[in-house]
Amino acid sequence: MSHTVNHTHDPRLRSWVKSSNPGQTDFPIQNLPFGVFKRRSNDDAPRVGVAIGDQILDVRACDKANLFEGEAKAAAAACESLSLNKLMSLGEDEWSGLRSRLSLLLREDNNEVEHHKQIIENHLVPMTEAEMLMPVEIGDYTDFYASLYHATNVGSMFRPDNPLLPNYKYVPIGYHGRASSVVVSGTGVKRPHGQTQTNEGEPPTFAPSKLLDYEMEVGFFVGPGNKLGEPVAIERAAQHIFGLCLVNDWSARDIQRWEYQPLGPFLAKSFATTISPWVVTMEALAPFRTEAFARTAGDPAPLAYLQSPTDQEQGGIDLTLEVCLASRQMREADIPPALLTRGNFRDMYWTIAQILTHHASNGCNLRTGDLIASGTVSGSSKESRGCLLELTWRGTEPVQLPGGETRRFLQDGDEVIMRGYCERAGFARIAFGECRGMVLQADGV
Repeated sequence: MSHTVNHTHDPRLRSWVKSSNPGQTDFPIQNLPFGVFKRRSNDDAPRVGVAIGDQILDVRACDKANLFEGEAKAAAAACESLSLNKLMSLGEDEWSGLRSRLSLLLREDNNEVEHHKQIIENHLVPMTEAEMLMPVEIGDYTDFYASLYHATNVGSMFRPDNPLLPNYKYVPIGYHGRASSVVVSGTGVKRPHGQTQTNEGEPPTFAPSKLLDYEMEVGFFVGPGNKLGEPVAIERAAQHIFGLCLVNDWSARDIQRWEYQPLGPFLAKSFATTISPWVVTMEALAPFRTEAFARTAGDPAPLAYLQSPTDQEQGGIDLTLEVCLASRQMREADIPPALLTRGNFRDMYWTIAQILTHHASNGCNLRTGDLIASGTVSGSSKESRGCLLELTWRGTEPVQLPGGETRRFLQDGDEVIMRGYCERAGFARIAFGECRGMVLQADGV
């Protein structure tokens, strides 16, 4: 694995930005995720920023103040762009150099940079005064189906005698999504229209989806790409991954059921996909790497091009994921969002390195800024099922909400809030912030 634990992960580090120091902040000095923001108070162009506590550090402004040099300078200069793409295109040395310098500038026990503190303070923007924007110009979006538990559960509903198709344990399954409809957290999601078939043998109708669902996923962004016709060996896959975000791959289950054969998901997925605004770097996640999913006896070993001892030892990520729901009725009654699901990304059957390697294995040229998502993250318990289709078992076991409501699938006015965080003894807790989206009424209703 390219990134290893280093001085920036030291749990004893404290920042002079006081809001980053309490134990439960999402953005301590050990995290330093990247995003794109603009001040609400003016019409200035978007800026690349780094989250620290409840503040955003304007990287471009710090660069103009000559606070960086060497590899950190090259990376900071790339942050003058209106997205993270230019920074992501560089590579691990520049990313790590910038992270190391930011950590040094923000730590409270560094007397060397005490004279820079005033300059840096002038370039901190409170999160309450900022609007978070799409962090990346996404050229392509691919969604995978990498959870064995999710695939088994869904297969059991529709093919009880044969839940998993023969290829599942050999090949990472994916489909090409729609990059143009990827939106940032906080964007409303309009209920889509589509063809659905209510009764077997009858013609379909065209109407708003009645079975709208969320999917709790993790996405990663491609850093440097590969040339057309040149696969990426699994030993080098980590060099092509910049960082992770949270993903809600909204799904219209009734539309999906009618259209998915024979070519798979299409309009049931392409109406919206929500991502979190902060991208947590792979270096920040180094302390939370873990073994790849343990295959049971009798499962085939990954084929040689997907097999790496290092990836088997450290290819998993111990990342806890939660989904909460706040209905319109709950908000009006000041009832806090209800926790629906808690799962963990380490339960994925395929690692992110295997997913990237397989994606490029036919010579497909991945490009900087491409978004690749994991598919629904589900675990072995009911409480860890990552979508309502599973959680309510196709609507037959509705979930109870505070205030007496139930849900089989999402209703208009429901807000879905996803969170992710990493915790491990001996390291600081880091998190991803939130990935939010509210269901809006369909047009013409």
